[in-house]
Amino acid sequence: MARNWIPVRAAQGAHSRQAHADMPAGTYEREISKEGFFGPAAFIHHPRPPTGWSDFEGPLRPRAFDLARLNEAQGSPWNAPVILQNAACEMRFWKLAQAMPGLARNADGDQLLFVHQGQGDLFCDYGHIAYEAGDYLYLPRGTMWRLSPAEPTAILMIQATNSHFTLPDKGLLGGHALFDPAMLDTPELNEAFKAHQAQDGKTTVAVKKRGEVSTVTYPYNPLDAVGWHGELAPVRLNVRHIRPVVSHRYHLPPSVHTTFVSDRFVVCTFAPRPFETDPGALKVPFFHNNDDFDEVLFYHAGDFFSRDHIEAGMMTFHPSGFTHGPHPKALKNMLSQPKAATDEYAVMIDTRDPLDVGEAASTVENPDYVNSWRTPA
Repeated sequence: MARNWIPVRAAQGAHSRQAHADMPAGTYEREISKEGFFGPAAFIHHPRPPTGWSDFEGPLRPRAFDLARLNEAQGSPWNAPVILQNAACEMRFWKLAQAMPGLARNADGDQLLFVHQGQGDLFCDYGHIAYEAGDYLYLPRGTMWRLSPAEPTAILMIQATNSHFTLPDKGLLGGHALFDPAMLDTPELNEAFKAHQAQDGKTTVAVKKRGEVSTVTYPYNPLDAVGWHGELAPVRLNVRHIRPVVSHRYHLPPSVHTTFVSDRFVVCTFAPRPFETDPGALKVPFFHNNDDFDEVLFYHAGDFFSRDHIEAGMMTFHPSGFTHGPHPKALKNMLSQPKAATDEYAVMIDTRDPLDVGEAASTVENPDYVNSWRTPA
């Protein structure tokens, strides 16, 4: 049912007429909005950065994890540590150094494997497809699969618990915006797959259901398909094939970078894009309250322009209700950037329901992250 939002059209004091542009001199804009960035919003202008706190205590504090420090390689994805989770979404960080000894199957929901490092081969019910760093590998719920790395591999796994991944509605942009669906590659029943089928010995399948793992043993290799057809299959999409939507006169909200959608969360991809060139347009992420969503960012590669001391392989977690925005050092470039374009790749997961932090994440946490916004004494 469409929402009948309470109708407010009002303004007070010194304010801009256009969001994220032409702010009153010396002010910092903070957005408060409903439904992420899709509902009604207010834009409040402050004389000081809205994140200029001197102290921050309690469970609402922002957190950061250096997932690169999780060094133990696991043969099964279901042994990979849980980083964040709720009833609709599960995120694990998995390192794999050798070919999986058996197959895996997720009966809990669709799976996204984001390849942070490494390259190799994916074998599944539908055939073979190679992978490399920057690939999203979408695996429909129930697919049997195995990875065989050619080099050590690190993967962010995102599960749509009891649900599916779909593509976003691109609306006025048209179906070929962000990425053309023709860029979605599917597995092939090629020579590599046939060679894998020839390894026809005893095979185990680790099936995860309701968070528990059952082991099914076959006296043969069950990846033995000789053909398939239909409208459902794993796909591969690399971040370099994503073409961000941009405006040279307006800083677009992060939701414009949505790549995959599930029932209770979205997955977005930040890829290199030109900075805004209009002199009055904001050129850094705007301060905002993510009041309806928990916000997670996984930093994959590049120069992360909105804050310093962030390296590839790190993950930040901003609970809903937390006002945030650029790091203080990034504010000097709020209206003028020294470079023509961003140089970063990052994966954002926004969840409608609160996330719980896994034990493994707590072991690689940077407890001083909350103080990175602190007002200097």
